[in-house]
Amino acid sequence: MHKKEAQSCQDKNIMDKTILVIEDDDSIGMLLVEAISQETPYKALLVTDAFQALKAVHHVKPCLFITDYRLPYINGIELYDRLHSTDDLANTPAIIMSAYLPEEEIKKRHLISLSKPFELDELLDTVEKLLA
Repeated sequence: MHKKEAQSCQDKNIMDKTILVIEDDDSIGMLLVEAISQETPYKALLVTDAFQALKAVHHVKPCLFITDYRLPYINGIELYDRLHSTDDLANTPAIIMSAYLPEEEIKKRHLISLSKPFELDELLDTVEKLLA
């Protein structure tokens, strides 16, 4: 049951209502997971590097990626490119966050970005707008 077209998370069953959070700072990652789980109808899955994210998408098809830019091994832009090169994930929206955002790369890919530090409400509002 592979769908090539983007569709709202509300249209999918509960297994597909997952937001994949890729953040190597455990305290930030846990804060994001907790906020998403408590304040949205989605569940959040936290991984701490790009390789874990690439493995996770074999088992879960997230409806959104939230990734840090500065990750070990592969940065958030490279990870975004790899994830979006597969048919199943090509239309999955992404939010990239960092204190050091590569503005040109973000503009080229039409990504949503948040500069760290950001307000948690700003992230939750952005998630709501992307998945509405």
